[in-house]
Amino acid sequence: MKIDLFNEIQNPRPWPAGHEQQRFRKAIEQAKLADELGYGCWWQVEHHGAGEFSLSSAPELLLAAISQHTSRIRLGHAAVLAPGRFNHPIRIAERAATLDHLSGGRVELGMTRSTIPEWRLFGIDPEQARAQTRQAFEMVPGMWTSDRFSYHSDPYRIDDVSVVPKPLQQPHPPLWQAAASPSSFEDAGRRGVGVLGTTLWEPLERVGRMIGLYRAAATACTEPVGSFVNDQVAYFTFVHCAETDEQAMRNGAAAAAAWYTVTALTFFEAATEFAATMRRHQDLLGAPGGGGLTGRFLRGEAGNAPTDAQLLIGRVLQGEEVPDDELFTVLAAQQSLIVGSPDTCREKLRAYADLGIDRLMCLQQIGSIPDDAVTTSIRLIGDLIPEFDRAPAA
Repeated sequence: MKIDLFNEIQNPRPWPAGHEQQRFRKAIEQAKLADELGYGCWWQVEHHGAGEFSLSSAPELLLAAISQHTSRIRLGHAAVLAPGRFNHPIRIAERAATLDHLSGGRVELGMTRSTIPEWRLFGIDPEQARAQTRQAFEMVPGMWTSDRFSYHSDPYRIDDVSVVPKPLQQPHPPLWQAAASPSSFEDAGRRGVGVLGTTLWEPLERVGRMIGLYRAAATACTEPVGSFVNDQVAYFTFVHCAETDEQAMRNGAAAAAAWYTVTALTFFEAATEFAATMRRHQDLLGAPGGGGLTGRFLRGEAGNAPTDAQLLIGRVLQGEEVPDDELFTVLAAQQSLIVGSPDTCREKLRAYADLGIDRLMCLQQIGSIPDDAVTTSIRLIGDLIPEFDRAPAA
């Protein structure tokens, strides 16, 4: 299992003078350290209108800057918002290929459809977001591997265009899809692209079944959108390592996990998105063919009682102010957070590796955890990398 870093440039209040400049400088310092320690990939999100939740509204620029300060770590865009009003597919292809050259061939490209508040901000019809994301996955690798490219659809009409530059990596950088629901995990597998998920609010048992769903779909993929099937699973979760379990808590791990949970669910308007997802799942369950792999997955958990974490998230979505310690305790109990001493974190990392995850994306700069504590955590997790990221035996 590769150990990666996942970053959102979080910027919680209160804001000191020069806070935005400090956040960007610190991100570059953390990327340089991760490069030295042997982390596999630096993953940068794309969010717009996110306030203190994320300053990462131009991730391709930050990744370009990081490329000039590092030499080994791969650079992941997790993920480009793919509907055309965010990023036209031609611009996605051009920017990613340029970054691939600037970095010496280290790019990993994810794409996703985004969510309600960002669709509203850019005037995107939610009914079109899924189709435009699919079309972006069809177009971008074709632009990279064709001298002249054409594509006709609603809303795109591209006639015999030379899209340059081509990527340095051949045939092209690995492709990924950010996914949260069983149906999107199946979509990623059927497209032959890697899947980027989150375990932050998921028990490991369900994560294992989501991985199985993805693997089944990827195994059945005979016509990937790209030139090859990128059969990889990456998950991100909150990671904070300190010298002792007690020190990790004194650093503010519980408050950080709670802040992230409340802020993320609020920003993404998760209650509305949850309702839309449930409608899609009901449609799949009622489909004449049974709804494919996702329908089978959903029927397999239909009788399960809600987990404590799901019940807690429901309380947050209803506007209840749940105490930080209770939020952390419930999330930690399902083994979805990696917080504690090196020994504790090693044990929790092993649980993820045993699930068959290819890349664990460690979200370490989170909430109000002090910068020096984040740096220490990056170093301590870095010391564990050789135990998990071993070269295969000859």
